[in-house]
Amino acid sequence: MADQRRKLRSSTVVLGGMGVLAAALTSCGSDPDRRCVDRDSYEYVNGYKIVADKNCKSGSTSSSSGKNRKSSGSRTGTVDAAWYYDSDVSAGYADYGTFSRSEAVDRDGFGCSGSGSGGG
Repeated sequence: MADQRRKLRSSTVVLGGMGVLAAALTSCGSDPDRRCVDRDSYEYVNGYKIVADKNCKSGSTSSSSGKNRKSSGSRTGTVDAAWYYDSDVSAGYADYGTFSRSEAVDRDGFGCSGSGSGGG
């Protein structure tokens, strides 16, 4: 009977350890939460205005080069969009995040940004 309990305990430890390992590995490969925001829309009280994801290029961290802007001074229909990671979201605005994907991954724990995965 004691032998049977010992086997049960050791298999529970092994299964539990594998669960922890699986959680650590999947968190390294997953992308942090991100929102597409207009970098020119920052308000002290609200943060950055969230815009449609189509304004942010997939995998890019910034479009500050001006590619999404019209050359005239008009701001109608143009945004300086960028991915904003791990932010607090409220009423269409995002705040307290970061524009750096690698910094957002570091915040999530396990320190996975040094694992050699590329940004985006």
